[in-house]
Amino acid sequence: MRATLTDLDKALHLADAADAISKKHYLNVDLHIDTKPDKTPVTEADLAVDSALQKIVTEEYGDAYLSEEGEQAHRAGRQWIVDPIDGTKNFMRGMPVWATLISIQDDSGTLAAVVSAPALGRRWWAERGNGAFTQDVDGTTRQIHVSKISTVADASLLFSSIFRWDETPTGSAAVLKLLKSAWRDRSPGDFFGYTLVAEGAADACFEPSPKEWDIAAPGFIITEAGGAVWNSATPDTPAGESRIVIASNGLLHEPLLHALVV
Repeated sequence: MRATLTDLDKALHLADAADAISKKHYLNVDLHIDTKPDKTPVTEADLAVDSALQKIVTEEYGDAYLSEEGEQAHRAGRQWIVDPIDGTKNFMRGMPVWATLISIQDDSGTLAAVVSAPALGRRWWAERGNGAFTQDVDGTTRQIHVSKISTVADASLLFSSIFRWDETPTGSAAVLKLLKSAWRDRSPGDFFGYTLVAEGAADACFEPSPKEWDIAAPGFIITEAGGAVWNSATPDTPAGESRIVIASNGLLHEPLLHALVV
C-alpha cells in the first residue's frame, strides 16, 4: 500500500520539480524576459516553474493555488502560496541568490514550507510543530534555530533596498539610524536574509515592500526555528499588496518594532 504523502512531502516534491526547470534556464544567454504591468521583470523560467507547480497542485493534490505569476485570490481551505522564482533580477543577471518559495496553508494557518535555492546548493524547510531544517551544500541535513542575541548593539541586521523605506511612514533615515547602532549590517536581498535569520547566522531581517508570496514560506521557517515575524498586512490585505515585514530571533522583536514602525 502506498504511504500517504504529508504536506511537507508534497512541498518537497514541488521544490524538486521547480529546481529541475529553473536550473535548465539559469545562465541561459537566450533567456526570454518580459516586463509585467508593475514594471518588474518576468522570465520564461518564472512562467515555466509556475505552470508546472500549478498543474501538480490543482490536478494531483486537488488544492487551491496562489502565486506571483498566476491566480492571486485567497481561497478558504487548503491553498498553496508560491513564488516561482524569488530574486528574478538576480536570476536574469546570473547571480545565484534566487529561490522557489513554497508554502501550504489551511484555515488554521501555515502547515509546511520549503525554500529551495539550487544555484546555492541550499534548501530550507519546516513543518508545523516539528521545527525547521536545512540541507547544506555537502548534502547533509541539520535542524536550525535562531540566534540568542538580545541587543541591537550586538546584532547582525539584514535589510533590502534602503530607499524603498521612503515609501513608508518610517522613512530611510530611521532605517539608517537603526543600522548604525548595530554590530553589523548587510543586504543579501530577497529570501536569503530570512533563511540566514532562521539558521542563526544573522539576527534580524526587514523589508518595506514584500508581497505575501515573498514572506509566506521563509517567515514560517523562521517561526519554526524559534523566531518571530511581524508584518503590516491585515487579514483582508490582498496577496499582491506590499507590506512591511520584520523578522527576527524574537529577542530583538520589540526594539525593531520601535525603530521601524511608526
